[in-house]
Amino acid sequence: MRKLTSGGGWQAIKYTFTKGRQAGGIWKLWKAMRSKNACKTCALGMGGQSGGMVNEAGSFPEVCKKSLQAMVADMQGAIKPEFWRTYSVAQLSKFTPYQMEHSGRLVQPMLYERGAGNYRPIEWEEAFRRIADKLKSLPADDTFWYFSGRSSNEAGFLLQLFARIYGTNNVNNCSYYCHQASGVGLASTIGSGTATLVLEDVEHADLVFLIGGNPASNHPRLMSSLKHIRRRGGEVIVINPVIETGLVNFRVPSDPISLLFGTKIATQYIQPHIGGDLALLKGIAKQIDELGAADVKFLAEHCDDSEAWLAHLRELSWDEIVTKSGVNREQINDIAARYAKAKNVVFSWTMGITHHAHGVDNVQAIAALAAMRGMIGRPHAGLMPIRGHSNVQGIGSVGVTPQLKKAIFERLESNFNLQLPTTVGLDTLACMEAAHRRELKLGFCLGGNLYGSNPEQKFAGEALEQLEMMVFLSTTLNTGHANGLAKETLILPVLARDEEPQPTTQESMFNYVRLSDGGPRRLQGPLSEVEVIARIASDTLGDAGAMDWKSMQDTGKIRDAISQVVPGFEKIETIDKTKQEFQIAGRTFHTPIFPTPTGKVQLFTHEIPPLKGAENQLRLMTVRSEGQFNTVVYEEEDIYRGIDRRDVILIHPDDCRRLGLGQDQQVEIISDVGVIRGFLVREYEDIRPGNALMYYPEANVLVARRADPKSKTPAFKGVVIDVRPLGSGALAPSVP
Repeated sequence: MRKLTSGGGWQAIKYTFTKGRQAGGIWKLWKAMRSKNACKTCALGMGGQSGGMVNEAGSFPEVCKKSLQAMVADMQGAIKPEFWRTYSVAQLSKFTPYQMEHSGRLVQPMLYERGAGNYRPIEWEEAFRRIADKLKSLPADDTFWYFSGRSSNEAGFLLQLFARIYGTNNVNNCSYYCHQASGVGLASTIGSGTATLVLEDVEHADLVFLIGGNPASNHPRLMSSLKHIRRRGGEVIVINPVIETGLVNFRVPSDPISLLFGTKIATQYIQPHIGGDLALLKGIAKQIDELGAADVKFLAEHCDDSEAWLAHLRELSWDEIVTKSGVNREQINDIAARYAKAKNVVFSWTMGITHHAHGVDNVQAIAALAAMRGMIGRPHAGLMPIRGHSNVQGIGSVGVTPQLKKAIFERLESNFNLQLPTTVGLDTLACMEAAHRRELKLGFCLGGNLYGSNPEQKFAGEALEQLEMMVFLSTTLNTGHANGLAKETLILPVLARDEEPQPTTQESMFNYVRLSDGGPRRLQGPLSEVEVIARIASDTLGDAGAMDWKSMQDTGKIRDAISQVVPGFEKIETIDKTKQEFQIAGRTFHTPIFPTPTGKVQLFTHEIPPLKGAENQLRLMTVRSEGQFNTVVYEEEDIYRGIDRRDVILIHPDDCRRLGLGQDQQVEIISDVGVIRGFLVREYEDIRPGNALMYYPEANVLVARRADPKSKTPAFKGVVIDVRPLGSGALAPSVP
């Protein structure tokens, strides 16, 4: 497959018309995309009351393939009854993520009972009865509750409230497997776990650091902002072990000049080894200090322990930094020189930073590097974790964490006369491990693919199979509906965001709360998420207690509750009437006053971890393709990397020669926890030698459950692997 030379461009325009045909016509797709609903994919802040394809700065048209893919998936026809009779669960377990997603929309509650070969449809009343009866039979802490980022603030708030009144704090969300390290790292340094700036600040930057991410594939609308920065003479420094096509050159389809001539994105492209980011960040900071370019006044007045932090930098040896980062001194000096001369700097990152056993350390180091030149706490500069799903930040804000923030806990108890559990609660990985030990009996998933997103997928499947019941609220099928099934597994079909009968809200990564109007249902059968949650809560707990669950089917009533208990969300109470979307107070830092105990930035020192692996091993990073979003695979080819399938491992030609491997050769890939046999080698010059790339979630069987101790985020990057020809005769190591 031919590798493209730029991202976006004419192929993206052609793709739009292709998706239009799949949706039943380009006009039909246009109307769906222009509706007043928040975008269903990434959290960059599109849509809402400005209408679809409009960003928070008012720019139009702003659209990307990810949003088109998600919309067209929701415009699929219904899964036909014969589908469930034709395909057994054993057959469905062999479906790829692509095949599951393209099977159609779920429209009937489906039940699988262990021992049966197939799912069978049941009525809503039976589904509600089964779930409520099971919940009433169990101790609350024998259950766990998992939330994806696709749901609304209202559904997230309501379900976590139900879980806590039911009696458990085993409440967690998908961020534990993606950006939890960002939240923990930022909260420990600046007192707040989200972006410190707004979109307008990004547009005024003259230097953007893009670390460990590939927004050209995963958050394409950010490329429009990067185009503006480059056109104004600003710079973009990309730090990534892989040279990604769209980060070298991108043709923004909505801009005629960029479309015709392309926009050079990276002014400097640095390829550290996988796991070498912390050493590189320390090296840049050390060079800034040696250049005398640090903002000494800011460090002294607005940072704690700055002298100890600077002393730590000065003690680091350049040999250690260069060896552990894989970046030479000249490149580090060049980065530091560019940073030293810039006036407005934005630091952005994604899971290339957080998916490590030292992910929190990475984020703390980024924050410290920004503070070193006073690039936090003022306009047009700051910290920008690039969030994944469109409301993953929002559901965290409204209480979807094992332990509620103190203010939310106290307001819930006082305002609603509740007595909430005070147990620590289990994070996502801890829930999986407790399920494997048979300490949990029921799981409840509001969207997402818990099985597919887990490390050590063999272990994940075994853990979920120990459950007595699993409940999914879903719009389409995913691999978690056919693997790791509980004794009883129920799939409840719910409406997509733009089909909801009532308005809902979402929060962007810029802390901006948007209002989605909902819209007409496309298919008969699915119910709204809040209706399903409120009904199960009512059937389980009754309506005679502190909460009138039946009335909580009204999203306006839920927003009233949110306004009373979640700091910064006071305006949400009337958002459906005023239509005034708002920034959450206290999170954007345009002055150097931070919600830490001292009001100052907290600086941390760290030991730099060594690079993993022996001479004949590779460090593996799991990545998403241009044709997928999270675990959902919309297209099996990855056009930006020129890869036509997903059962591959991308290895530099030098490593192929060193390891005796060739193009399209079948290989055995071994980590300390798993083995994959039969994948094909693809020689790939754009990856740093010594490293390898495979697609997530297919490669998750190789990823261990080792996690960052501070954020509990598994290390999906930096997995040490052996790769050898299939059938070479060498024995694979014993894998537990």
